[in-house]
Amino acid sequence: MKPNWTCATDLNSSVPYLIRAINDWILDNGCTPYLIVDATIEEVSVPREHVKDGQIVLNIGPQAIRDLSISDEYVMFSGRFSGIAYEICAPIASVMGIIAKENGEGMWFPRDEKDPTPTTDPPTDSLKGPPSLKVVK
Repeated sequence: MKPNWTCATDLNSSVPYLIRAINDWILDNGCTPYLIVDATIEEVSVPREHVKDGQIVLNIGPQAIRDLSISDEYVMFSGRFSGIAYEICAPIASVMGIIAKENGEGMWFPRDEKDPTPTTDPPTDSLKGPPSLKVVK
């Protein structure tokens, strides 16, 4: 007998789920999670003086920030930059990847919402080496 399951044809983005999972995996391995955000997207709220080449790399480790929230729409937290408190808000669509500071392992996400499949190819040369996690199809 076949199970009587129904599946929505218009699935939610897998990206917020993967951000949460990779963040937990990085922390469980004693590493520091870095979130790479496209700061050119209008709704991104980050300290602009720390944006480089349209991107910002954010340490989202529990020692560096407070009140991390990764919802289906946004990544939000409180952090300090050069001693000044900021409320950070980044739409999920602006998240380019999440990697471990110590070894660059993690996951990069597509820039086009039409293709929600994560990739292991980094969109920039600004960080050391590509992540080594691979998506199995």
